[in-house]
Amino acid sequence: MHTLQFTSLDWSILIGYVLVLAIAGYASTRRNMENADDYFLASHRAPTWLVAVSVLSTVQSTATFLGVPDNSFRGNYTYLTSVIGALIGAWLVAAILMPRFYAMGATTVYELLEARFSPTARRAAGAMYLVGRVFASGARLYLAAIAVSMILFLDVAPEHIIVASFVLLVFGLAFTFMGGLNSVIWSDLVQVVLYVGAAIFVVLFLLSKIPAPATAIYTALAYPPSGASKLQVLDWTLDLATPFSVLAAVTGMVLINAANSGLDQDTTQRLLACDSARQGSRALYWSVLASIPVILIFLFIGSLLYIFYERPDLMTTIPGQIAPTFQGEKITVFMSFILSEIPPGLRGFVTVGVIAAAAINSGLISMAAVAINDFYRPFVERNGPRNERHFILAGRLATVILGILLFLMSIVCFYWQRYSDIPLLEFVLGVMAFAYSGLLGVYITAVFSKRGSTASVIAALAVGFVVVMLFQPFTIDVLGLPEALKKIAFPWHLCVGVTVSTLVCLIGNANKEVIDAGY
Repeated sequence: MHTLQFTSLDWSILIGYVLVLAIAGYASTRRNMENADDYFLASHRAPTWLVAVSVLSTVQSTATFLGVPDNSFRGNYTYLTSVIGALIGAWLVAAILMPRFYAMGATTVYELLEARFSPTARRAAGAMYLVGRVFASGARLYLAAIAVSMILFLDVAPEHIIVASFVLLVFGLAFTFMGGLNSVIWSDLVQVVLYVGAAIFVVLFLLSKIPAPATAIYTALAYPPSGASKLQVLDWTLDLATPFSVLAAVTGMVLINAANSGLDQDTTQRLLACDSARQGSRALYWSVLASIPVILIFLFIGSLLYIFYERPDLMTTIPGQIAPTFQGEKITVFMSFILSEIPPGLRGFVTVGVIAAAAINSGLISMAAVAINDFYRPFVERNGPRNERHFILAGRLATVILGILLFLMSIVCFYWQRYSDIPLLEFVLGVMAFAYSGLLGVYITAVFSKRGSTASVIAALAVGFVVVMLFQPFTIDVLGLPEALKKIAFPWHLCVGVTVSTLVCLIGNANKEVIDAGY
């Protein structure tokens, strides 16, 4: 595969991106901070529309930017059915969890478990989140670093990936350290505009490269040689191996999205930055609705790449071959296109889009909130309250420490992928689903029953993690489990895990004081 060099025009665009972020970051840190809520929850003054954009930015990633086009290139538009699960999940969170979080003035979602069970239960859930988020955000950083290294340095040498990881981390820290969540949500706005803008420009570029009229493109997608329409949205199959069927959308995808919106501090922290539960819920709905056109843009890129590479009858010039790997690393069809076809200028803009989609500042501020509010603050205030400015400084220090952990995790991912036969990366990318399994079981018990204890909470978190682990290919191979388990799609992993973890959590008997308090 012939790769194109990064030009001075591309570098100028990249530098311009840094300057825009710097200005946005500076403008959002000018307000004086008086307490931890100012740092972690933007003083509950974040505009609803801005929170919606920030939530959208949080749930998108480099995997979305580079991976979603693969779904439509190789298949169809059934990925869009995940929005059904997102809407139902948003409704559940808005109706059940948001009012509870706002009523108790929560900074982290795990505070509810202290009121319902005990401080130990709260810390156990917080620890599960922190472990999962370090793995998931570290892997996200690693994926972005590989993409940036391929584009900027034209290789995947260890030193270049480490440099790329470090630069991406510095970006994340720069706009989190001083301004906290307020800086993060404003920088999220910049990131969304840039990566969606980059995607739109790619669509326009692809359309300019494809000489066929719109009617011919539509016909090629609706009636491909394979026979199955590449524009299909709804798949009514009952096959458990299909991840984006309607059945999966209204079951496993509901659980995934409910957990992401209501139990994952990374997302929920933004919703708690509004001035009321109603506004937080509204921001959540808006973010889901806004995701629809964004997903469609990336799916359309995949469709156009299919025409570009797989339908020479519609092209006047035959493009180069798709490269499935780059120097030993697997790459998506979109990444192959970026490396070999994107011209100067647009190449820099797309690089900015990749970096913007990979922003890790959301993970940093959410992990810092959990570390300080669920662990550090209860510890140092055992003998009395401390000055609020102390916790602002502690939050800033926590972001740096956690940033270093993410950087180290990205390096671990690189070397593990290179020198181990075990596909750790696949595990790491789905690790939040491992945490979601137990967390959903615990919260279902906490909200819909009078049962559960600290011991059963801890057991449910552990069992939920293990159950989802049993569906992973490397676990199936090591334990000699039935090969049929490998074919079960990921939404069903969570369905089974949540069912088992809920049953385990229900085993415990709640304290009489908790029941009398109405929890």
